[in-house]
Amino acid sequence: MDRTNVPRRLLRMVGRLAACAASLSLLCTAPAFADQLEQHNDLVNRFINGMHADPLVADCAAHGNFVASTSTAFDHVEFPPSSFDSAHSSVTPWNDSFDEGKQRVKVDSIVTVEGVGVRQNNSGEPADLKFRCGYVGSQMLAFSWNDPVPPNRSHSASSKHKGSKGKHAVSGKTTKKSSKASSGKSSSKSGSSAAKKKSH
Repeated sequence: MDRTNVPRRLLRMVGRLAACAASLSLLCTAPAFADQLEQHNDLVNRFINGMHADPLVADCAAHGNFVASTSTAFDHVEFPPSSFDSAHSSVTPWNDSFDEGKQRVKVDSIVTVEGVGVRQNNSGEPADLKFRCGYVGSQMLAFSWNDPVPPNRSHSASSKHKGSKGKHAVSGKTTKKSSKASSGKSSSKSGSSAAKKKSH
C-alpha cells in the first residue's frame, strides 16, 4: 500500500508545482500585456483626437506600429497627419476573404494606412510602410504589411515550399498548417510502407 501511495503523492506534488509555475508565468506576462494594451489604446486615442483619424484606421495604425517595432529593421513607425487623409488611408466595405493566401478569414471591412518606418539606430533611410487590416465590426481578424525583413519562420518555410510568400499572419496559423501537412505526409508514407510489409 505504501508503494502505491508514494508515486501518487509525488504526482500530486509535481502537479502542484506545475500549477504554481504556470500561475507565476501568468503573473509575469499579465503586466506586460496590460502595458502593451495601454500603449495601443493611448496611440489610438492620439490618432483619433489629435489627427482626426477614423477609429478603425487608428486601430490598424497602432497595431502596425507594434508589429513593425518587433521587426529587426525598424524601431518604430511615424504616422504624420497626412497618413490619415483619404490619399493614404481607407476603410473599404468587404464581404470576402482577407486574402487568397494563409489568411482566408472572411472580413466585412479592409482598412489600409501608410506610415514611415524609422530604422533601428536611425541607420539608413526611413521606409514607406503600408499596413492592411481586416475587420469584422471593430474586431481585427487579419493583418499584413510590406515587411522588408520576413519573419524567420516564413523564410524557412519558403525555402522548403517555393510557392509560399511569407505574409504575416495575426493568428499564427502558418506554422500549424505546415506541420499538419508534413505529419500527414509522414503518416501516409508509414502507412504505405506497412502495407508493403504485409504484402510480402
